[in-house]
Amino acid sequence: MVDTRFHASSGPATLSQLLAAAGRAVEASGSTDLLITGADELHIAGSGDLALAAHNDYADDLKGTLAGAVVVAPALRELVPATAIALVSDHAHDVFADMLDWLYPHDTRSVLKASLERSPPVLEENVVIGQNVSIGPNVEIGRNTVIGANTVIGAGVTIGRDCVIASNVSIDCAYLGNKVVIHPGARLGTEGFGWLGLARSNRKVPQLGRVVIQDNVEIGANTTIDRGALGDTVIGEGTKIDNLVQIGHNCRIGRYCLIAAMSGLSGSTIVEDGVLLGGGVGTSGHLTIGAGSMVHGRAAVTKDWPAGSKLAGAPAQDIRDFWREIAVVRRLTKGEKR
Repeated sequence: MVDTRFHASSGPATLSQLLAAAGRAVEASGSTDLLITGADELHIAGSGDLALAAHNDYADDLKGTLAGAVVVAPALRELVPATAIALVSDHAHDVFADMLDWLYPHDTRSVLKASLERSPPVLEENVVIGQNVSIGPNVEIGRNTVIGANTVIGAGVTIGRDCVIASNVSIDCAYLGNKVVIHPGARLGTEGFGWLGLARSNRKVPQLGRVVIQDNVEIGANTTIDRGALGDTVIGEGTKIDNLVQIGHNCRIGRYCLIAAMSGLSGSTIVEDGVLLGGGVGTSGHLTIGAGSMVHGRAAVTKDWPAGSKLAGAPAQDIRDFWREIAVVRRLTKGEKR
């Protein structure tokens, strides 16, 4: 469910209302009188939720979904459970985005308009607030937390106890645990980089998720962590992120990872527990780096890797193969030593 603490809903609405708002040709497998209360990812959607299955990557989650209605590409229609109404379209992602725009209008997704009930912030004892700090409605801040000058805390954000939030930080659509440290200039909860009609219409996909920062996480200066498109971007307990790192929407970073400066993780990258990423590492998104792996600096990860991998190069490969190729190239260019 999209968190209405951050994204106010204009629903609930019937499927017929949402289909009218989409204004596209859609074939429904059942009654369009179903009341839709929100939208969510297939694997956690409930009977009142709308979900999306636009291509084969969604197939496994689609088979077991409990969603009330699924906007689905024609090739996946037969996988929609009998309990769900299939909304079949050749432009499934566009239809879904149209419906989201109706359920969560763009003007409700700003920091100032997100909360339906605008209650004053709640601060526990010994919270220290620096100069020119802006704190939105419905914010909660735990005891002994320090907020540096010129920082902006958006509506509905929750910050745990014993945290240090430095100056010139912005936090939106986020939940922070205890003993979190955020260095100057970091941006948490920004809109993810999601688009349809690539290089043609460049239509934005609504970014209606959250950022969840677990306990004892440290985030470096000028690092950006985008909120999820529907679900959460998660940074696991004890993970440390260096300066100038980009974490894309729906990334899931495990516990006790280390991510060095200038790395960039594309959307829906999964980094399991205890992974080390060197400086300037990049990922192509929608992939998993297994627990305990080490990715050397400037590597470009383009596919899944199992636990314990040691990677280098662009595209990234097993480090033994990387050094073997380097040795072959040197022999070819310099000749064999005699």
